[in-house]
Amino acid sequence: MQPVATQRLSRGHRPRFNVSFEFFPPNTAEMDNTLWNSVNRLAPLNPHFVSVTYGAGGNTRERTHATLARIINETHIRPAAHLTCVAASRAEVDAVARDYWSIGVRHIVALRGDPATGPGTAYEAHAEGYATSTDLIAGLKKIGDFEISVSAYPEGHPEGSVEQDIEVLKAKVDAGASRAITQFFFDNDVYMRYLEKVRARGINIPVVPGIVPVQNFKQVANFAKRTGASMPAWLADRFDGLDDDPATRRLVAATVAAEQVLDLVDRGVYNFHFYTMNRADLVYAICHLLGMRPVNQNNHVTLAKDKAA
Repeated sequence: MQPVATQRLSRGHRPRFNVSFEFFPPNTAEMDNTLWNSVNRLAPLNPHFVSVTYGAGGNTRERTHATLARIINETHIRPAAHLTCVAASRAEVDAVARDYWSIGVRHIVALRGDPATGPGTAYEAHAEGYATSTDLIAGLKKIGDFEISVSAYPEGHPEGSVEQDIEVLKAKVDAGASRAITQFFFDNDVYMRYLEKVRARGINIPVVPGIVPVQNFKQVANFAKRTGASMPAWLADRFDGLDDDPATRRLVAATVAAEQVLDLVDRGVYNFHFYTMNRADLVYAICHLLGMRPVNQNNHVTLAKDKAA
């Protein structure tokens, strides 16, 4: 007698998914082409929003602004602007926020930001700046009725524990945050345990899993080391020996990301935030597996009508 198969939500009739994509502002002509090819590839999937990262340097801020303005002017998708407290006074941060509002940005990803002195060093707030992301959120709400997304750390912030992160998240929600986006992770059990603790604390906003397709294993491993995200041994094993085999590496990367996302769907998760690294192919393929199709004439995403396996 054969065992009864566990019901797979990812293989049945699925609801509409909400996906968002994260980009970083380009600093070369080649990177600019890569970014806009990716934006144009992913825009027809009608994402809930796309976010553009933001650094402490003046040039980075200008590039972020230019990228946001172009998304607003040349696409139908809603942009979310990242904004941090690092190395800036309240007046400077407020001026950036007002500038965002003036060009049509209504959604901000509010972050404290990494220490200006580099990863692993102690964070020091600007003497005249916002001390924390919670302070930043309160300040933004005084400027305009921004939608506010914030960060969450299923494995704990690099400077604290999971429990401390949840308390900080609660404070951010109380200040006006309406969505949390997690640091990337590869063990879905970690995310589900974190979500259970968040809900037990009375935090009911969406906590959207951040997914990073592993375009470059060594690069992602370095990111993980800096942010406190764990890299399971099984993940390293899958990419072992592929440094000089980019074609196979891409296939493995697609498989790993698809497994993770579809497993989350089977656990009842329908919102995803993708760290695209400004490249579209893997993310587009994952969205296709979710059943998402380019926008139809009625400006709605078409969902594939999959049959149960």
